[in-house]
Amino acid sequence: MVQVLFPKVYGRFISLPLLGPIVEGFSRWLVDRGYRRGSARQQLRCLVPLDQALRERGCEHLGDLTRDALRAGAPEPFPQAHAAIGTARALERFLDGQGILPPRKPSPLSPTQIKVEAYTTYLRDARGLAVSTIAQHRTSVSQFLDSLGYDGTPARLQAISRVDIEVFVRSSGSRLSRAALQHTVAHLRGFLRFLSVTGALRPGLETQIDTPRVYRLEQLPRALPWNTVCAFLDSIDRTTPRGLRDYTMFFLIASYGLRACEVVSLTLDHIDWRSEQIHLPQRKTRSALSLPLTEAVGAVLFDYLRHARPQLPYREVFLRARAPHGVLKPTAIGDAFQACSKRSGLDIPFQGTHCLRHSYAVHLLRSGVSMKAIGDVLGHRSSEATCVYLRLALEDLREVALSLPAARPGESARQEVAP
Repeated sequence: MVQVLFPKVYGRFISLPLLGPIVEGFSRWLVDRGYRRGSARQQLRCLVPLDQALRERGCEHLGDLTRDALRAGAPEPFPQAHAAIGTARALERFLDGQGILPPRKPSPLSPTQIKVEAYTTYLRDARGLAVSTIAQHRTSVSQFLDSLGYDGTPARLQAISRVDIEVFVRSSGSRLSRAALQHTVAHLRGFLRFLSVTGALRPGLETQIDTPRVYRLEQLPRALPWNTVCAFLDSIDRTTPRGLRDYTMFFLIASYGLRACEVVSLTLDHIDWRSEQIHLPQRKTRSALSLPLTEAVGAVLFDYLRHARPQLPYREVFLRARAPHGVLKPTAIGDAFQACSKRSGLDIPFQGTHCLRHSYAVHLLRSGVSMKAIGDVLGHRSSEATCVYLRLALEDLREVALSLPAARPGESARQEVAP
C-alpha cells in the first residue's frame, strides 16, 4: 500500500529506523478506515519527523514505545507539527490493535468519580433505571459535587445545607429552562435520598428542595408545517455520499417518526426486504416495533446503500462520513440536522430532529389517523404519551371555530334589550 501511495519514494518510509517495519500495515489500516488518498499520504509524511522525535526520546525499538512518547508528537520546529499530533493519535490506535503498546493503566478515580460510580450502581441495581436516565443522573450529580468542591474537601458532603442546594439550583436555573431544571432537581433529590440511605447524610434534606412549576401541556408541540418538512428534505444535497446519508436519515424520521437513538441503532438485519417490513429496536421502551417498509422508504434506503454507504464490516445502516469510519452517535444526527437546517434557509426554530417526529404525528392527526394508530406507529405504551405530541396550536383552534349565524330577513342584526 505504501508503494501505491508513494510510487517513487516509498523506500523513504519503509526504511525508517523505528517505524519502518509497521509503515505498510499502518497505511493499510488508514485506507481500511476510510482515509482518502490525500489524507493517508499526509499521515505517512508525518511519520518521518515523528520517527526522529521518538528516537530522541529513547525509543530505539518498537517495544520501547510508550503512550506518553507518542502523545508528545513531533517537535514544534516541524512545519506540520499540529498534523503530526493527529498522526500520533492514529498511530496509537493502530498499535493498540496490534498489541504493540503496553495496556492502558487505569488512572486513579477522583472522590467525585468514586461517589458517582457508587450512585450509578444504586440506580442500576436498586432502582432499575435505563442507561440513558442513569447518564442524566450522573451529569447532574457530578455538577452538584463540583459546586461543593467535593474533590478538594470530601468531608464537605456531610455538611450539606439548604444554602448549598439553593446556590446550585440557582446556578443551574440561569442556564436551563424550567422543564430541564425540574429534571435536575429530581436528580438531586434522588442523590440526597441515596446519601441518607447509605448513612452519609441526615434524612429529610431531599424534601426541602422546591421544584419549578411546570404545568401539564403548557407548551405547544414542537411541530413544523408539513410543507416545511418537505422543503427541508428537498433542500438537502443528495449528490454527495454525506448528503445522501443525511437525506436518508431524515426521510426515515419524517416517514416513521423515529427517535435519533433508533436511527443510529438501525442495522441491515432490521430491514426485511422480502416481507417488506422494518424492525425498529426501541431503546427507550426496550421493545421492538415492526412497521411496513413502504415503497418510498425502500427506494431511498436502496439508493443510499448502493451509492453512499461505505463498504465496511459494520452492520449498522448509517456510518460516519469522515475518517475514521465507524458507527454514528445520536448527537451526530442532531449536528447534521442543524447543519442542513442552516443551509436550507428555512424558518426552523428547533435544534433537534425530534421536531420531525412531532411534525409527523401532527401530520397524521390532520390526515384523519386515529390517536391509537398514531401511538402504535410512534411506539407509545399509553394514549397519554401520544397526547403530548398532538397539542393544538392557534391555527388548529381556528379550524374548529363556528361562523356566526346570519340575521333573518326583516330582523335587526342587533336587538335592543328591553328595560
